[in-house]
Amino acid sequence: MTMMRLWSGAIVLLACLTPTVSAQVSLVRTFPALTFSSPVDLQNAGDGTNRLFVVERSGRIRVFPNNPSAASSSVFLDITDKVRAGGELGLLGLAFHPQYASNGFFYVNYTRGFLGNLSNPLRSVIARYQVSADPNHADSLSGQVLLEFSQPYENHNGGQLAFGPDGYLYIATGDGGSGGDPQNNAQNRSTLLGKILRIDVSGTPYAIPPTNPFAGNVLGYREEIYAYGLRNPWRFSFDPQTGWLWAADVGQGLWEEIDIVTAGRNYGWRIMEGFECYNASSCDTSGLTLPIWSYYHEPLGGYSVTGGYVYRGSFAPGLVGKYIYGDYVTQRIWALSYDGTGPASNEFLLTAPASVSSFGVDETGELYVVDLNGGGLYRFDSASSAGGQGPLPSMFRLRQNYPNPFNGQTVIPFSLPSSSDIAIMIYDIRGREVRRLTSGTWDAGEHSVQWDGTDGAGRALSSGLYTVQLVVDGTISDARSMTLLK
Repeated sequence: MTMMRLWSGAIVLLACLTPTVSAQVSLVRTFPALTFSSPVDLQNAGDGTNRLFVVERSGRIRVFPNNPSAASSSVFLDITDKVRAGGELGLLGLAFHPQYASNGFFYVNYTRGFLGNLSNPLRSVIARYQVSADPNHADSLSGQVLLEFSQPYENHNGGQLAFGPDGYLYIATGDGGSGGDPQNNAQNRSTLLGKILRIDVSGTPYAIPPTNPFAGNVLGYREEIYAYGLRNPWRFSFDPQTGWLWAADVGQGLWEEIDIVTAGRNYGWRIMEGFECYNASSCDTSGLTLPIWSYYHEPLGGYSVTGGYVYRGSFAPGLVGKYIYGDYVTQRIWALSYDGTGPASNEFLLTAPASVSSFGVDETGELYVVDLNGGGLYRFDSASSAGGQGPLPSMFRLRQNYPNPFNGQTVIPFSLPSSSDIAIMIYDIRGREVRRLTSGTWDAGEHSVQWDGTDGAGRALSSGLYTVQLVVDGTISDARSMTLLK
């Protein structure tokens, strides 16, 4: 890698990173009465309650109603006695089972133990817990460890958990830490470090999905591996519309990158950093998948990327379909547009009043920024609603369910410009009513309901095309098609 090549790439990138601030969005401190201790993740349970769950690095998960006037939060889970926290260690990830509303299972990713301690070594732990009879409190004694793996250093632990549209649990792991991946873990398919993993949690304690790229191999590769060649993927997410897995991989010394992750691909670390060679003595790029975007370490870009989400909400319509991500150090936030064929284009949105440790979405697809140091939560809104609680919808509208197609549960968002008597109805392809999901008076605003693919008596319906209708005051206002797969 010559300096001419490096700086010519940087000049092109700087031209993309220095547009004027976008006038279409703002960030609103959306729960001003709530402050959290070192929050690192924000999730919703997808159970129709519209609650939000904040992960605190020390080992607590807090829950509260998604209402700007919320005055307090409850401790949903406290495992501080198990978690080794501080720096890049701690309770780092949370994912709710796709059937959480019926089985109450959720999954956490945390670090515990100490370097050099033979009886309690430093390791990452993936564990399952279950909610108690009180929906705002988990059963802290229900923990079951699914997977543990050793950490050779105290940094680069990954931490993200998420269920994909296939129903499997995806897990982000860092390369093990130090600098430059000294043990070459990211390229070593015999270790779980520096990877995106995928497991089937219906097994005991888990099973290997048969479509995993190394399932059944005889070469000693870990069968849990979904993709590899990653340094420290700090936050990944699935776009509910396309199903794409977006990941932000923290760079070493010069470049931060955004990847679209697919099965079996090698994303280059430690051979590549961004689009550039990192290990010049062995820079063979054959078989590597390059990022769709990368930015250089400098004040107009940043130094530590934080992955976000493709925006599918309604409060900031100018962001729909764009991948929103940020930088923890400079607090800058961008929107990346990519259609899978042409080159990606990047737009600078704003500088957040927060240290961007994570992003999160609520059940209606609205997007939030998590502030590690200040402890607050900020929501994206249109610029015209800055300082408010978000604009009311302008019409009665059903939005596309997600995921779609679906197997299990799907979320059906809808918008009401005024308080109304509504019904949400499901019809099969012959036009027969098979389920009434809700009926009654609902307040104005953004809402969602869930459907589990059953009729009103709990019987599973067959695969096929179904129609959901929003009925307002006895009149059909909107309809959408959905595909149920069994």
